[in-house]
Amino acid sequence: MTNGTASPGVEPQKMNRTLWMICFIACVGFAFDIYELLMLPLIVRPALMELVGAAPGSPEFAMWVGRLFYIPAVAGGIFGLLGGWLTDRFGRRRVLTYSILLYAVGAFAAGFSTSVWMLLFFRCLVFVGVCVEFVAAVAWLAELFPHPKQREKVLGYTQAFSSIGGLLVAVANGLCLAYAAKFPVIHLPEFLNLFGGRIGDGQAAWRYTLMSGLIPAIPLILIRPFLPESPSWKAKRDAGTLRRPSIRELFSPELRRTTVVSTLMFACAFGAAFGAIQQIPRIVPGLPQVEEKVAAAVAAKEKSGGRPLTVPEKKKTESFVAQEVAASVTKVQEVGGLVGRLLLAVLAVVIVSRRKLLRVFQIPGLVLIPFVFAYAAVEDLRLLYFGIFLAGMLTVGQFSFWGNYLPRVYPLHLRGTGEGFAANIGGRLIGTSFAWLTSVLAVQGWVPGGDPATKLAYTAAGVALAVYLAGFVLSFFLPEPPAEDLPE
Repeated sequence: MTNGTASPGVEPQKMNRTLWMICFIACVGFAFDIYELLMLPLIVRPALMELVGAAPGSPEFAMWVGRLFYIPAVAGGIFGLLGGWLTDRFGRRRVLTYSILLYAVGAFAAGFSTSVWMLLFFRCLVFVGVCVEFVAAVAWLAELFPHPKQREKVLGYTQAFSSIGGLLVAVANGLCLAYAAKFPVIHLPEFLNLFGGRIGDGQAAWRYTLMSGLIPAIPLILIRPFLPESPSWKAKRDAGTLRRPSIRELFSPELRRTTVVSTLMFACAFGAAFGAIQQIPRIVPGLPQVEEKVAAAVAAKEKSGGRPLTVPEKKKTESFVAQEVAASVTKVQEVGGLVGRLLLAVLAVVIVSRRKLLRVFQIPGLVLIPFVFAYAAVEDLRLLYFGIFLAGMLTVGQFSFWGNYLPRVYPLHLRGTGEGFAANIGGRLIGTSFAWLTSVLAVQGWVPGGDPATKLAYTAAGVALAVYLAGFVLSFFLPEPPAEDLPE
């Protein structure tokens, strides 16, 4: 295996307007993939308090948190696998386009939710679109840039925009919190009346945060007519030599180990993200420094109003302050994720062994991330900012690894199907279930901690340790790609 060299006759492409346009739409897609997914940790607390009326830490609240995290992931995993098959069957560009439109419209409609079931339905649509988009985009980019070193760079740097998306949603949520009272009141559109009910708080910040997910559909509609199809896929289809994709073929003797190990390792990476890192917005309210901020905010409002706040007013103030701090911590985590993805993009063309490349992120994370949740997330907000930056860098950097690795281990007619299986069955279906697992375990009596936030932090620490250890062990069985050129 060579380091960054192409096979004879394959030269790096000169970046023209079309190729830059391709990279732009891929960046938008990757950015808003994560933008859509990371909305839920930021809005789940106020959304459930309004739609269900459940108190944070109660069994009913934990049950609905688990459902909202995991049921959409199940839908995304199942339909994402189907989307991978459709990508191989009908083309990368077409599936990419419709998947982005699906999650953008689903996110916008979720902002009009009149019940928790309506919110759950549209979150399922969002997850389906996101899961399909990742598979289609990775296959599309890999085949549009056949030169190995250029392909690694394009895949690495475009996927880095996923972390930009996470940063953007934290910023968007902060803006909605600051200005929601000045926004127009949201009314239920006619086409959503089939769900019944009514909108409780028509100026709630969480609703506007969800509705902002419509943004990626705008450039897509304008640019889509100018986007080319994958040349290698199109050439085989036009020649009549394109083989039909088959899920069964993923478990042939040649591919079985690759499929099983990559699927389980994808699950471990997502398990760390959803079972630990994405629980931070619910852990933050229990920190002593945040409780002090809440008390100061309540005292300031009582002083300015000349009267004690009512219980609902205190709860609203507490929720607002906690959301502000959670959004701030999330921004730091997403900056760390961005650094991790950029680091992966640089190292991917330097480190030849894929196993060694992955362990650059796994080994430090195995030690650091459990400490961040077992200590910093319970005791010290300042230390948590530093720790969550590193946790984001080490965990999110692994996501980009799979976008670079999977196109190199599956042939063209199975590329979308293979990526779809690992990313959606492993990552979305199995990996995101750790959010539900963490929520369920955190309310058990045997978990240490005197309040729900502390119990959740300790549970997240245990989950992070388990999945990082499992991922590290599995890395010894991960097949190295046989060559740098994409298999046909």
